[in-house]
Amino acid sequence: MMCGVWSLKFFQKNLFMNPRFFLVALSALSLVACGDDQADLKNQQAVDALIKKTKDELVRVEGGTFQMGDFGPIDPNLKGSDKGLPYSADQDNKPLHEVTLDTFYMSPTKVTYADYDVYTEATGKDKINSTNQFEMQFRQDNVPAGVDWYQAKDYCDWLAKETSLPFSLPTEAQWEYAARSGGKFIPYGTITGALEKGTSIPTLADVDKSTGAGDNSIYAPYPVRLYPPNSLGLYQMGDNGYVWTFDWYQPDYYQYSPKENPKGPSGGSEKVVRGLAPGEGLGGALTMERYHRRPGLMSSGDDKSSAVPYTFRCVLNDKSLK
Repeated sequence: MMCGVWSLKFFQKNLFMNPRFFLVALSALSLVACGDDQADLKNQQAVDALIKKTKDELVRVEGGTFQMGDFGPIDPNLKGSDKGLPYSADQDNKPLHEVTLDTFYMSPTKVTYADYDVYTEATGKDKINSTNQFEMQFRQDNVPAGVDWYQAKDYCDWLAKETSLPFSLPTEAQWEYAARSGGKFIPYGTITGALEKGTSIPTLADVDKSTGAGDNSIYAPYPVRLYPPNSLGLYQMGDNGYVWTFDWYQPDYYQYSPKENPKGPSGGSEKVVRGLAPGEGLGGALTMERYHRRPGLMSSGDDKSSAVPYTFRCVLNDKSLK
């Protein structure tokens, strides 16, 4: 028997005309309730599985002190004519400054569409990037979910509420420290510390094979574990999407940033993003490179940015978890 919805008028009319209808109606209503219960149970099971996976996979990042920013001038690995030179011409990743961070945990991968869909189903929100044809062509379960800053923050806040643990977006300092495998002199957050197509970052053929994007492969986000992680066990720390951080952006923040666990300026109009989107640059951003975007991705005039290239992961600010 299939579940159905009975109108109140139909129920009242038939109840008084035929007492036997009362039993039939009760049976039908029970089936509707049963169907709702089964859907709720299935959704709760998906939430429980997501939370368990999230907690089980967390990567412990031991706290410590490091030199944050463009470390080129002090990088002992640079030789010859490159020695003593900055990695970047940008000024907002300067001056180099000392930062000390407490131990934290970070998700090994960016939050995928599969993960985010569990969250939107559980909270009654609309499924993201499922109506625009351009965005839909890049939507797969195992690639990073494209969101604005508010959507990213809401997801991490939801994890915090569901687990009663202090999940949040990573601070800019936490992201850089983790991308540099604990603040080491590592220019790119890959398994080799360099951008090597086919070894540490994918080729266009790799992306096309894994996504079927064809001519759009250069713009397509790819699976979150397509290539090995950095030495801490963190995947794609610099490629496969811009990454939202907790911090507001100010170009001169490094000049007055506190030494202990900095969390960015108290306010602003844009948020710091790290990493690089597919189709931009050579495949990944330098670990010290800073970018900035409006948290809602709306700019002045008639330009509205797509959320697809903007990704995120959560951190757990609890050094006693494991």
